[in-house]
Amino acid sequence: MRRALAGVGASKGLALGRARVRHPHVLTLSEETIAPEAIEAELVRLDAAMQAARDELGALRKKLQGALAQEIGEFLDLHVLILDDPELRAGLRDLIQTGRYSADYALKLQRDRLAAVFQAMDNDYFRTRLDDLDHVIGRVHAALHRRPDDGQLGLAGEILVADDIAPAELAELSRQQLLAVVTRAGSPLSHSAIIARGLHLPMVVGCADALSHVNDGDALLVDGRDGLLVVEPDADDLARYHVARAKIEKKRAQLDRLKRAPTRTQDGIDIGLYANGERREEIAEALALGADGIGLYRTEFLFMGRAQVPDEDEQFRAYRDAVLGMAGKPVTLRTLDLGADKADNSGLALRNEPNPALGLRGVRLSLSRPMLLDAQLRAMLRASAFGPVRVLVPMVTAREEIEAVKVRLDALAARLREDGVPIGEHVRFGVMVEVPAAALTLVDYADLIDFAAVGTNDLVQYLLAADRTHEALDGLYSERHPAVLRLLHQLFAQARDARLPIHVCGEFAARAEDVPLLLALGLRDFSVHPGAVLEVREAIRAADVGKLRRRAASLLQCRERTEVERWLERVRAL
Repeated sequence: MRRALAGVGASKGLALGRARVRHPHVLTLSEETIAPEAIEAELVRLDAAMQAARDELGALRKKLQGALAQEIGEFLDLHVLILDDPELRAGLRDLIQTGRYSADYALKLQRDRLAAVFQAMDNDYFRTRLDDLDHVIGRVHAALHRRPDDGQLGLAGEILVADDIAPAELAELSRQQLLAVVTRAGSPLSHSAIIARGLHLPMVVGCADALSHVNDGDALLVDGRDGLLVVEPDADDLARYHVARAKIEKKRAQLDRLKRAPTRTQDGIDIGLYANGERREEIAEALALGADGIGLYRTEFLFMGRAQVPDEDEQFRAYRDAVLGMAGKPVTLRTLDLGADKADNSGLALRNEPNPALGLRGVRLSLSRPMLLDAQLRAMLRASAFGPVRVLVPMVTAREEIEAVKVRLDALAARLREDGVPIGEHVRFGVMVEVPAAALTLVDYADLIDFAAVGTNDLVQYLLAADRTHEALDGLYSERHPAVLRLLHQLFAQARDARLPIHVCGEFAARAEDVPLLLALGLRDFSVHPGAVLEVREAIRAADVGKLRRRAASLLQCRERTEVERWLERVRAL
């Protein structure tokens, strides 16, 4: 039966496929018992589900290639070990045989037992293993309810419906021809959503009813722009889908013509248009789209999803490949930005911080681990021998932090030259402006840096005291808040007066509809995920900076978001 479910669009695009449901990790089942004569059949059902889960993990392990083989493979190997754990299996069988519980409810009870043991341990490592246990239990639970006609366990032609999804998981799933992702939780500003946009993978988050109304094998229609999920679409839905797909393909063909077009406004002003990316596919796409360089390379993705920290040589090879991939265009390598919603399994990022968004993250974490920072900076410097490299430091709040990193960078560069290690003649040094303190005091540290990059994702959440990943705060978090616009205007003016290049690499810059706002405020350089390059270029080419700047005063007088949106409407009508 047709059912339309509302969520929040996180990555635009349309998809039509069959459902692959991954049930919530924490099961919320009611108590369910079985008849004595059904015990043996239930044990067989459980064994089959556990074997199916094991086979699925093994098949996924074989498909992994490149850096992801190590990154995600370690997760999968751990999950197999949990699945094969004698205590888990014995506990489940006992609950079915003695307690006469269904396999589903036995999974819940055994999960809760083991979770209590993990949570009681005074050890962060073991407490974090609870997530892995939940993944395994969720996978077995999904196998219990998989339809007989599901066929192969591959994801081609399927739409994943899950409670949530980790950033590291998305890249490999896309390679398996996954069509789209729908999650119960999540935010359009989460790192998973950012990656989905980079992969051109339609995604809907915050779809609260998806898991309760979607079953494996259901036909699904996903609209990633409007945040809509249609279960078992009818003839009218399918007709609208095909019309919309045709429009998308036509628009895509039009945008393709802009791949080599200059990023120049109507009044002849050249605007810098860079790409954010760290995967080889993103680097190649950025070059093919005519991006001016890589404005943000997130090095933390080398660290996430693995138990061991990558050493200097491994980092060097990754950075070098990115530099070579851009064929002489600059690559901006950001030092480690773990913490808050980006955690690793190596123990670098602190667990259970009272307020992780305000905790040991970004440059604070790097400075607290000097050997780690030095290894990363050396790897970046070595990569600079192969093309222009810019070093970018995240989450700075004070001049002292910038000085501390710059001193280390200069000392390491001198030492490498003394040792005969080739490095670039001049490695530009910059900082991320992500907290109000850094935005308000740019003039106080401008002499220490060569450029700045504005991370609006964090800047907005700190300025508005609204967690960007909190589902209930979507209405409060907005780059169009007057305070955000006034702060950016002041920041861009400071940079202009200091003759300091500055670009925005947050999601604000990647939305074509907001390009007039940023141009009016004085921005001249954008950095966006590759999937947004052509749309942003089109918006820039349609803009007249002179006219926008003359209307900046009225924009800055707006007192609420609705007034900002009306300003945008008037600008579009010109």
